[in-house]
Amino acid sequence: MSVTKQTVLETLRSIKGPDFEGDIVSLGLVSEIFVADGKVFFSITVPAERAQQLEPLRAAAERAVKAMPGVTGAVVALTAERKGGGMERAPAPRPAAQPQRSAPAPQGAPAGRQPGKREVPGIGAIIAVASGKGGVGKSTTAVNLALALKAAGKRVGLLDADIYGPSMPRLLGISGKPETIDGKILKPMEKYGLKVMSIGFLVEEETPMIWRGPMVVSALTQMLREVAWGELDILVVDMPPGTGDAQLTMAQQVPLAGAVIVSTPQDLALIDARKGLNMFRRVDVPVLGIVENMSYFIAPDTGKRYDIFGHGGAEAEAGRLGVPFLGAVPLEMAIRETSDAGTPVVASDPQGAHAEKYRAIAEAALAGLSAETPSAPDIVYD
Repeated sequence: MSVTKQTVLETLRSIKGPDFEGDIVSLGLVSEIFVADGKVFFSITVPAERAQQLEPLRAAAERAVKAMPGVTGAVVALTAERKGGGMERAPAPRPAAQPQRSAPAPQGAPAGRQPGKREVPGIGAIIAVASGKGGVGKSTTAVNLALALKAAGKRVGLLDADIYGPSMPRLLGISGKPETIDGKILKPMEKYGLKVMSIGFLVEEETPMIWRGPMVVSALTQMLREVAWGELDILVVDMPPGTGDAQLTMAQQVPLAGAVIVSTPQDLALIDARKGLNMFRRVDVPVLGIVENMSYFIAPDTGKRYDIFGHGGAEAEAGRLGVPFLGAVPLEMAIRETSDAGTPVVASDPQGAHAEKYRAIAEAALAGLSAETPSAPDIVYD
């Protein structure tokens, strides 16, 4: 039996509204419903001051949908309405108080695995590739960085965390939908030796993701923790631009080993890059360094260099902020063409000059990752 928005709505009509008045559908509390590969996503709008009290309503709706034939999973979030308009995510119900126990962190654990952040089994280190704003080439940098890490002998996965603008299906030339294991866990897609997951594999390319923050966060959590990544040395996460819900959730709840910040040279982009960098610092995620993308342009006919967006701004900013400068990538036709064709330059021309730049960035990031990882103490036998 196929699952549709209409069948989900019919099921939800059995869920009584707050105070047992009507049902949550007729009361207009159910958001737009999204169905992908048997998984159902939606939110329920409740008064902000009653969010904790109405958690059982959310749980009942989730159970009802999960029991539907053909449903392989459901993500239901409470969305609280602010006084004065606008929406916000309802606070999660507080767990019962537990006695606190202090335990030492495991020696030699990868950097970024801060207390309270649940690790992802099988993944050695998670690196976020982020930018303060869109349009600076963050996704192109992320995919070529992942390929360069693979070329360095690492087992690498790539998570496209940009829910509103997923790029990995196009950048890697991947089509089709991922398979599921036992109808619950998604198998990542694979290309060029990378394991890849993106919301773009579950929806049509031109389908807009009209989701509020809670749905974005829920989808991100599932793509990270309900995917059969297997054993990976590094998972590269292509973060959404900016410093909103998705970015904060990843930074606060995921044991990030480090972040790579991508910016173009001009002051306007650097202002936003600085915000992204400071966000990671505030949540104790090491910043591995800054990449200056579209750093300069070499005219193919004359060989003359043009600093279209200025030059050296990101390197100067890295020095000012005390973080490594990982490298500069030129504004180059070949990088754009291979990205659009789904054949990133590190994969299509691995010995070329542009691939060499990304390999150097990967080596610098790995060096930063090693520097952030505490070494185990020497054991001396008397």
